[in-house]
Amino acid sequence: MKKLSCIIVDDEPVARKILHEFVEQVPFLDLQGKFENAMKAEAFLKNSAVDIIFLDIEMPKISGLQFLQKLNIESMVILTTAFPQYALEGYELDIIDYLLKPFAFNRFLKAVQKAKDYYQMKTRTSGTLPSSYIFIKSDKRIEKIELNDILYAESIGNYVSVYTESKRIIAYLTMKSLECQLPEEDFIKIHQSYLVNCAKIDAIEGNEIKLGGKSLPMSRNYREMVMKIVHQRLLKR
Repeated sequence: MKKLSCIIVDDEPVARKILHEFVEQVPFLDLQGKFENAMKAEAFLKNSAVDIIFLDIEMPKISGLQFLQKLNIESMVILTTAFPQYALEGYELDIIDYLLKPFAFNRFLKAVQKAKDYYQMKTRTSGTLPSSYIFIKSDKRIEKIELNDILYAESIGNYVSVYTESKRIIAYLTMKSLECQLPEEDFIKIHQSYLVNCAKIDAIEGNEIKLGGKSLPMSRNYREMVMKIVHQRLLKR
């Protein structure tokens, strides 16, 4: 496997130094740069792509969360912060992990291993024929789920709940990890926290999706894409 390129974005010199030392201890990481604010990182990313961004939240002028909301970042993001109250908002932006300062090397290693696993899974599944099922680890049990049985998935912090007509499966993974295993033509995000099976949609009413007896919110950011798919199959006179 190739090394995963990464950058550090943090306004604290000590935090940048610690992260730099941690990165150097991991053989599969390749540090491309360290930046004291989001604007400098943004300028770098306009010309260079990286696999992982270690991103602080509380920074002057532009916070880490504002940085993520502003840019369409394909990189895996690991948030590093001393403020736990941002955790849920961070996961809604599809981050890989959330490191609460001060964190030890073994916690850092767990986060980058998660990023490595996600990268390998994404690489392995791209270009292959789609499967009709997936396996998800839930607690101490590995569940097989037929794709046709999935109604929707909901992201709650560092967990994802997958709902079928008969059960709910809770797994310790991110929405991004689940998304990369599902065929994009069949499953679509309607909200940062919801991914639905298009074939299971019963109706669309205002900003709500009706399916499986549930009403799920459709956010403004995803409405255009959802309606584009709907209009492809909309009967007209």
